Amino acid sequence: MPELSLRDRALGAYLGVAVGDALGATVEFMTASEIKAEYGVHRHMTGGGWLRLKPGQVTDDTGMCMALAGAILQSDGWDLRTAADAFVAWMASCPVDIGNTCRRGIRRYMFDGTFGTQPREDQAGNGALMRNLPVVLSTLDDENAFIERSRAQAHITHSHALSDAAILATGRLTRLLLAGGSLGECRHVLDELIAGHPQFRFEPWPGRTSGYVVDTLQTVLHALFRTDSFEALVVEVVNRGGDADTTGAIAGQLGGALYGVAGIPKAWLKQLNPAISSAIRRQTEGLLALSSRSPTPVSSPKASSAAARGALFGSDLGNLPLPTTR
Repeated sequence: MPELSLRDRALGAYLGVAVGDALGATVEFMTASEIKAEYGVHRHMTGGGWLRLKPGQVTDDTGMCMALAGAILQSDGWDLRTAADAFVAWMASCPVDIGNTCRRGIRRYMFDGTFGTQPREDQAGNGALMRNLPVVLSTLDDENAFIERSRAQAHITHSHALSDAAILATGRLTRLLLAGGSLGECRHVLDELIAGHPQFRFEPWPGRTSGYVVDTLQTVLHALFRTDSFEALVVEVVNRGGDADTTGAIAGQLGGALYGVAGIPKAWLKQLNPAISSAIRRQTEGLLALSSRSPTPVSSPKASSAAARGALFGSDLGNLPLPTTR
């Protein structure tokens, strides 16, 4: 592989989220056998699917990622309230898709201003994992900030030990690949993850593709070590079906960090909405600029009052779109 710069890899990771999301969304909730019967091998951005998307259209995976990136840049580093407010604004924009757990967590924040709940068994979905790349890119030189901010943004909607473990492990894999690390070196990160949480063992692959964060990460990791290009990785993952937009997005993040933006098929990049592509490129530059600063302390914001949340965002929540998963 040619020598790749950090910028090449970072942009590849972020654009990888978007193209993996857009490719996988077409076959979300289908089984592998259903995909094979309808598409043979699904490898073109045709849109459609249960959401009736346009070719190249992204879903909540990319949308929440971009909302978090915007909040990080707006606060010139980090402010948890700004991040939570960004999720509220994103939900208020009537996105094409939003998962149950994400919706519940954002609504809770709108009502009472709290940034999380006690850990709950129903919060082990992949919705916080799919959006954490902006934290990774903005904290490359600050391990403590990476850990604290990853958990903080996650707990707005997902408070669960397995979600936390998946987010930190995926972030560390991404950081290692951004620095030019090999897949062999990634094994050490995963050995540590599996030692603490054996549920994540992915060889042999258990064959489950649900929105449960363990199933999601197992699906992505199994394909990561079986393929040798960005395209092969994302195609294999999304053709397994299930929560294919999210597995595709996470595979795209890791594949982009490994193979760089040049490794992403040009046909896929051309299909993305130009406004989305331009925003991702700007955000990537801004996040890397923040990451190059000296480590800064992480503050813990106080919860705002329910009255203040209602005044800012309104209290009529009855007309929000119905959720799907995550």
